[in-house]
Amino acid sequence: MKSIKVGGVPEHFNLPWHQCIEEEKFKKEGLNIIWKDFPGGTGAMTKALRNGEIDVAVILTEGITKDIISGNESKIIQTYIGSPLIWGIHVDAASEYNSTEELKNTKAAISRNGSGSHLMAYVNAENHNWVPSELDFEVVGDISGAVKALKEDKAQYFMWEHFTTKPLVDNHTFRRLADCPTPWPCFVIAARNEAIKYDCQELKLMLNILNQQTRNFKEIPNIDQTLADRYEQKPEDIRKWLSMTTWSNEQLSQEELEGIQQKLLQLGLISKKLEASELIHNL
Repeated sequence: MKSIKVGGVPEHFNLPWHQCIEEEKFKKEGLNIIWKDFPGGTGAMTKALRNGEIDVAVILTEGITKDIISGNESKIIQTYIGSPLIWGIHVDAASEYNSTEELKNTKAAISRNGSGSHLMAYVNAENHNWVPSELDFEVVGDISGAVKALKEDKAQYFMWEHFTTKPLVDNHTFRRLADCPTPWPCFVIAARNEAIKYDCQELKLMLNILNQQTRNFKEIPNIDQTLADRYEQKPEDIRKWLSMTTWSNEQLSQEELEGIQQKLLQLGLISKKLEASELIHNL
């Protein structure tokens, strides 16, 4: 049985993967999918792809695009979530700041350099006409690190997925000042070039099984309650999230890749653009 090591964030987006593993849908087709959670997000996963700790990552589009351009020997093999990711802009509940505009010249907590929280701070800066080169960051590792950094005023704001962070808003750890959606499909599936070369058919089979699961995911009876229980969310929040979220089995288009690279270039996060064939691979 072929083993494939897959990494992703421990968030509600990835429940279809866990269902396929737990219901042995991969195993029945001769695949042993070994899942590894990455609470640290994109930066931790790009590192794991580079060092061969994982073969495949379910990862933020902008993060993996930037890292491939920076030398990560991987390619995007499919879009996973076709809708934007909604990033909440959070401050400590006791913070003096009451609007995103007031956060100019303050410090952003980020999980890692090159992470989604890092890159989206630049997108947010551009939205408010701030000078990107003047942004200041505090690396905190994950959400618990961000809670500590904001409470101790080592950083003043933190950007993370709206619904994952909402329990911390509900219990008055954070206040959310605004939302900042990604200007592109938010999650893709990327694989190491080595896995694409030697395990192409197995990767294709893995995606086929996963796509069957995501195609009807929203129609699964009581899926809102299942998600709420598993990820400690309120059912009404999950229902709102489901209404805004679209799974995809398509590949990123040339236009989408051009738009993402153009934005990263404009923000000074990459120094060059690559041809689509250097970023994506159609299995």
